[in-house]
Amino acid sequence: MKFIDHMTYMQGMQQINSDILDRVLYYRDSYDYEKYTKNDVIRALSEDRLSIDGLMALLSPVARDFLEDMALKARSETRKYFGNSVEFFTPLYISNTCDSNCTYCGFASANKISRVKLKLQEAKEELENIAKSGLKDILILTGENSKKSDLTYIGEVCKEASKLFSNVGVEIYPLNSDEYAFLHSCGVDYVIVFQETYSTKRYSEVHIGGQKRVFPYRFNAQERALMGGMRSVGFAALLGLDDFRKDALSTALHAYFIQQKYPHAEIAISCPRLRPIINNSNINPKDVDEKNLFQVICAYRIFLPFSNITISTRESAKFRDGVVGVAASKISAGVSVGVGTHSDKAKKGDEQFEISDDRDVKTIYDDICSLGLQPVMSNHIYV
Repeated sequence: MKFIDHMTYMQGMQQINSDILDRVLYYRDSYDYEKYTKNDVIRALSEDRLSIDGLMALLSPVARDFLEDMALKARSETRKYFGNSVEFFTPLYISNTCDSNCTYCGFASANKISRVKLKLQEAKEELENIAKSGLKDILILTGENSKKSDLTYIGEVCKEASKLFSNVGVEIYPLNSDEYAFLHSCGVDYVIVFQETYSTKRYSEVHIGGQKRVFPYRFNAQERALMGGMRSVGFAALLGLDDFRKDALSTALHAYFIQQKYPHAEIAISCPRLRPIINNSNINPKDVDEKNLFQVICAYRIFLPFSNITISTRESAKFRDGVVGVAASKISAGVSVGVGTHSDKAKKGDEQFEISDDRDVKTIYDDICSLGLQPVMSNHIYV
């Protein structure tokens, strides 16, 4: 296998003039969360607009003793900017072929699973069946394989999606800015990229091969997407791959610095934890229990009050219903993480990971309403 330096760009990868990577890594490397005291947390909670040092305090271990206070402040910020609304979306996996070998992912090239790429007609049938549920926000996903799931193919699927859905997003392999511009012309509104971990050392250990191994190219994907005309970009670390407090800090700062540089952009953060995969049921989040996850989500909301925060079906129904009442503003519904699962005729491909909440759209809709919240199928309409 040819050695790939995880910090060196490969041929064809666009390099942009940006200092955000260096700034995020500086704060990550210097973050000593053990130094924070209860007084630091109290001071952070009293800030009108949470500072970076205040964010560090709220992500520290001592802040676990202040979860109720954090939740109250997070709920206040959520209601201020989102009211009682909770936005719905669902993912659609159109391919699980992958040329990257990531040790934690069911789609990893070395993992022996059923690989499927939907034909365009099959993808259209999947989209039509999802649209019948009333959902208006769709996220198109593929494995990390630019040859088998090429840009033209993804663009054609997105064109079909834009006929049925008000919001179309992609969570695919990173692209250059002109390629993001092409997808935008096909109807794509937003781009989500998980950095997985912001530890460059750990990143190199878990991303063994493929283009995904190149850390800085992945890091700058959201900025290239905005340069390509995208309206919204999403960020996440896969909590549990490394030190979750440092990864949570890095995620929030990555989003924050992008928001400062591109004030017109809509910013979103996801909060995924590790989940078991096919052929490996022992993958679980390191040190990230639900209490720790809740702390992270509340800190995100207080630091980035008007950003969307998504809670996925990696988490249980009980936890998801609880967190949308406090800090999360977007929730997935009717989820399948396999390929071809929304229609009878499509070929079936294996799942990326195990989900915890398998409720259908109507059930989640009704459950959200019972909490006194308002489900919203779309927050963006083209005119």
